[in-house]
Amino acid sequence: MITFSDFGLSKELEQAVNNMGFEEPTPIQAQAIPIALNGKDMIGQAQTGTGKTTAFGVPLLEKINIDEGLQGLVVCPTRELAVQVAEELNRIGQVKGIRTLPIYGGQDIGRQIRALKNRPQVIAATPGRLIDHIERKTVRLGSVKMVVLDEADEMLNMGFIEDIEKILAEMPKEKQTMLFSATMPKRIQSLAERFMVEPELVKIKAKEMTVTNIEQHYIEAHEKQKFDVLCSLLDIQTPELAIVFGRTKKRVDEVVDGLIKRGYSAEGIHGDIPQAKRDQVIRRFKEQSIDIMVATDVAARGLDISGVSHVYNFDIPQDPESYVHRIGRTGRAGKKGKAITFVTPREIDHLKIIENVTKKKMTKMPIPSMHDVLAGNQQAAINQLMETIEANEYQEYKRLAENLLEDTDSVTLLAAALKLITKEPDATPVKITAVEPLRSKKPKFEFDRKRRNDRGGGGRNDRSRSRDRDRRRGKGRQNSEKNR
Repeated sequence: MITFSDFGLSKELEQAVNNMGFEEPTPIQAQAIPIALNGKDMIGQAQTGTGKTTAFGVPLLEKINIDEGLQGLVVCPTRELAVQVAEELNRIGQVKGIRTLPIYGGQDIGRQIRALKNRPQVIAATPGRLIDHIERKTVRLGSVKMVVLDEADEMLNMGFIEDIEKILAEMPKEKQTMLFSATMPKRIQSLAERFMVEPELVKIKAKEMTVTNIEQHYIEAHEKQKFDVLCSLLDIQTPELAIVFGRTKKRVDEVVDGLIKRGYSAEGIHGDIPQAKRDQVIRRFKEQSIDIMVATDVAARGLDISGVSHVYNFDIPQDPESYVHRIGRTGRAGKKGKAITFVTPREIDHLKIIENVTKKKMTKMPIPSMHDVLAGNQQAAINQLMETIEANEYQEYKRLAENLLEDTDSVTLLAAALKLITKEPDATPVKITAVEPLRSKKPKFEFDRKRRNDRGGGGRNDRSRSRDRDRRRGKGRQNSEKNR
């Protein structure tokens, strides 16, 4: 069995990895880390949830000189992923005193410029905002020794490939390049041929991916039934932490409002919510201040949150790749997870396409009955009582209980207590706007996020510069994230 000590890491980094609780490397880590430590260019083909950040983070941080400025760059498709990468690299690098700064649109650019003056050794950035800094000369890439392109296929789908080419052209030729991508379309292969030197390929087979730890189910339900079915499942399954995926921003808002009306602890994230608010929701979810997070695919891309026990696809995803990314939010770190997908009768063919591509058949679940829901709530009440007993949090009530037992038998008292704490099925009316079912043919990727979303919040000059660049390129792109 390979361990992290077999890589010959410095004492500081080995200690940092041990402090994070990593006992043995994942398949991508076991293959990628030795290659990267030897200074070779590398292409890693692996899905989300396989430990990619540590796979490139450990060799990147091992080569950093604490006394020098910017030496490492990680380019990510979304703000959330840039933040997640920066957080993990800071956890690993804190023992050596290495700082990683996230750079992304939606945050005040002046604040980022001030942070850059503190000379971080590594930057995790989204393409659009990074180009803004390059043009302002607040980021200079001449001293970068290693660059990582994370989720390169997603950056291609989002229309960032020309930005990536521009960023790579600004960098010194003598550097190490690592590229990670779940798929390898021709444009990504061409990018690798132009900017990488004899890269070694590390490919993780599907059987090694974390989806093997996930129970996958589907429920066939009409559009108007979905919300009540979701509430029934939440009552029966009582997830520790759950992510609910909706297809549109409006969908997310309506589901969140409905859950709150029904008494659930839920908040939502999507592209129209300010970045600071999205960060707050993610932090509250991590801390388990809320139990349910409702999200669009765009907003949840790159989230790495431990403890997510259930993923509910309120709307079936657009394509198999999105499905894998969604359910990959659960079943992490060797733990079991559950993924339940809601499918309307007209979307069954689309479900079959996802099953064929992922080579995993989902188990059909019946729509829960009111009897099932009540039984689930009753069991939850019993669990609540037993947890209170185990925690010894009842001593001040013992005298009161003894007094009550003088007039009423114990079975009657316990039954009354269970009735009081059992949540009755709630039929509060909730309005959820119907969406069009997906067509049965495999949908094409949508170029759903453009540069101005990446730069969002950067101020008037940033937006003007983005428009000017688009006009120069003659793209005339429109922002198709309106419904995401």
